[in-house]
Amino acid sequence: MPELIKLTEKIQNKIDLLSRGRAELSARALAQAEARADYDRQLAKTLIALKNGTEFVLDEETIQNPPATTTEKIARGLCWKQKLEMEKSESLYRNASLGLNSLMSELSALQSVLKYLEEV
Repeated sequence: MPELIKLTEKIQNKIDLLSRGRAELSARALAQAEARADYDRQLAKTLIALKNGTEFVLDEETIQNPPATTTEKIARGLCWKQKLEMEKSESLYRNASLGLNSLMSELSALQSVLKYLEEV
């Protein structure tokens, strides 16, 4: 019988972790959306500034009035910090999602073991 009690405690622990994980996943989804929006906004501002002749310095290189064919690529390079934050937020979201999937698998396995022990 002590095995059943320990097992049900483990199951409850996984359920609690899943509940907290869902809240964390929601928070990370919001952070991901905000990071994407921030990157898009900064990219648009940088494109406008480049087209209006604003001078930028990137790694000690001065950029002003680039050719139209390279303006977007240069703007993306100028927005590297926002892009990095966006990539980080997407990775954190994916990792949280994978973690929840792993917890669900563990919970399922524990429930299977509990069912087996109850039948024995």
